[in-house]
Amino acid sequence: MTATKSVFSVCGMCTVRCPIQVDVQDGKAVRVQGNEFSPLKKGLCARGAAGIALEQDPEKPQTPLIRVGERGEGKWRAVSWDEALDYVADKLKGIMAEHGPRSVLWSDRGGPFPDLHQAFMRGIGSPNYCNHDASCARNVQHGAQSVIGVGRKMVAYDLRNAKHIILQTRNIMEAINVAEVNAALDGIAGGAKLTVIDIRGNVSASKADNFFLIRPGTDYGFNLGVIHALIYEGLYNKEYVEQFVDGFEQLKEFVKPYTPEWAAAETGASAEAIVDLARQLSAAAPSVVWHPGWMVARYNDSFQVCRTAYIINALLGSIGAKGGLPFVNAAKEVGRKGLKKLVDLFPKPEEKRADGVGWKYPQFDGGPGLVNLAYDAIVTGEPYPVKAYLCFRHDPLMAMPDPEALKKKWAGLDLLVSITFSWSDTAWNSDVVLPLSTYLARESIIAGKSGLKPQFFVRHRAQEPTFDSKADWEIICGLAKRLGLDPLAFETIEDLWNYQLQETGVSIEDFKAKGFVELADKPLYRPMSEIKLPTPSGKIEMLSGKWAKAGHDTLPPYVSPARPPQGMFRIAFGRVGVHTQGHTVNNPLLAEQMPENVAWIHTSRAAEMGIADGDLVEVFSVRGESGRIRAFVTDCVHPEALFMVHGFGHKLPVESRAIGKGAADHELMPGGLESWDKGGGCLSMQEHFVGVRKI
Repeated sequence: MTATKSVFSVCGMCTVRCPIQVDVQDGKAVRVQGNEFSPLKKGLCARGAAGIALEQDPEKPQTPLIRVGERGEGKWRAVSWDEALDYVADKLKGIMAEHGPRSVLWSDRGGPFPDLHQAFMRGIGSPNYCNHDASCARNVQHGAQSVIGVGRKMVAYDLRNAKHIILQTRNIMEAINVAEVNAALDGIAGGAKLTVIDIRGNVSASKADNFFLIRPGTDYGFNLGVIHALIYEGLYNKEYVEQFVDGFEQLKEFVKPYTPEWAAAETGASAEAIVDLARQLSAAAPSVVWHPGWMVARYNDSFQVCRTAYIINALLGSIGAKGGLPFVNAAKEVGRKGLKKLVDLFPKPEEKRADGVGWKYPQFDGGPGLVNLAYDAIVTGEPYPVKAYLCFRHDPLMAMPDPEALKKKWAGLDLLVSITFSWSDTAWNSDVVLPLSTYLARESIIAGKSGLKPQFFVRHRAQEPTFDSKADWEIICGLAKRLGLDPLAFETIEDLWNYQLQETGVSIEDFKAKGFVELADKPLYRPMSEIKLPTPSGKIEMLSGKWAKAGHDTLPPYVSPARPPQGMFRIAFGRVGVHTQGHTVNNPLLAEQMPENVAWIHTSRAAEMGIADGDLVEVFSVRGESGRIRAFVTDCVHPEALFMVHGFGHKLPVESRAIGKGAADHELMPGGLESWDKGGGCLSMQEHFVGVRKI
């Protein structure tokens, strides 16, 4: 047996990408743990620790596959990598010759490595790079841009130095970002108060000083009541508002009718508790973090929930403050050169986007667009036909509502390619499956992380792939070579890394000590007076000038959410600490930890239906779709809601551990692809009602 060596790398079990170190023995990974040198993300969650089980799992694509039956029939022809890449490249050439490069669509899971993907799409001449964010965080992104003019990642959540943390549609203790969990716990240990606003008593709520169990869909109303209390009780930071905020008087007039008493009647919280919360926040200001959310593809007004979270932070003087939402720093803010971008190898396509972002919807961020709207171009041919779709580590058929309707939209595609390290519904319905090496068996491009103390980091390959898979750069550069995109056809990862590091003063050797290179000696907090906001007013905007120009009101009247029809529930979903949506449910280790999901039903509602804890029930949509699931009867969920963890109810015969376990919430959302928040762009996935019957 050879000696154990340690390799610094980056986890890939979710989109957070925590820094890790991998113990390797005899060429195989034997242990994964958090990077001991990282000041950001010490430790590792259960998902990251199950990476070795993923790498060794025989129930995943083991070689490139080309479909030989109908889509979704599960009939494949195993091929070599050369044949697979030749096949995809030739199909793309034919499609682009007939319909133009704009007919190619890409989507991925986002994260820190999109530069390579965007470069590929630019290289072929398509503007249609997208990611998964329409079913995740677009409302937060656009909420931030509408208030402070920059995206959500341009401010940090300084949880460790906060005096009060508010979690609303952000369950830090279960939808785990290890850095945020550690920072929040450190903040609480240092005396910070925690407030949780949710429709159920989750793990985060179990640690809260203040917990508000509110009626589903009333978060916007709750926030308006808090804003009213801050303004009319004189609890806001007047000096900060006068200096840095635009539109305060309009906000003050707008919230006048939305008193705490009104909010109490709407949400179920008490008026006294809402006012008391406002006073607590004022006492802790400016070291307050009202988290604007993460997975916020929930209600038709979730964009407003995110906006009002930023507005509350602004009223407290928290934006730009230590212990609040300070502005992050990239390399240039600390006097360093950033990475050379691969996307700059090619000119930006002049063609407008298929999803309408940037022209039909000029207020929206054109970076990853809105992939749900791009699908419509497959069907309508407007503004032009989309004929080829490459899904990279993305499973829209599991992530988006009404998957059968989505399959019908995809019927117009001439090519559907899935690049994935595990089976997924999307891969099963693709024309070509290209097996991506797991994060333990691949390198990735160098990425930059902005922050109070910015850094570069890199993923190293800890071991060779167990099966016939390839790294993302090998797949994309292989396609680039076949398509004549010579500047992107890198032969080695070292060539690619050296290109990125030009002029940075950093070499690849510098990453060997820790796996990352810090670009500053200490955290840099830039005072608000030094920040130039790119909003039309140059200030924090209560009414967005950009959105107003596009004809959208960013202080719309509150609309009370519909109550569920008689005997039904509003569907609700969320995450859990041992699974990443659907792609870990078949993992050998994680399937043991949580093999199926359960339906949270309030005790009173369960009693009305004669349902006891543990009973098998059928959950059904208004159109008749259904799933079977065990009931979890509890007082810790709002009576109007039926909650389940997302990602279960798998049907693929190649997933023996996951097949038939639990129910799939997204299958119970008929018409859900057409239900989206016109303010922020996200799908509205909790605007659906379901019934329950005991089996």
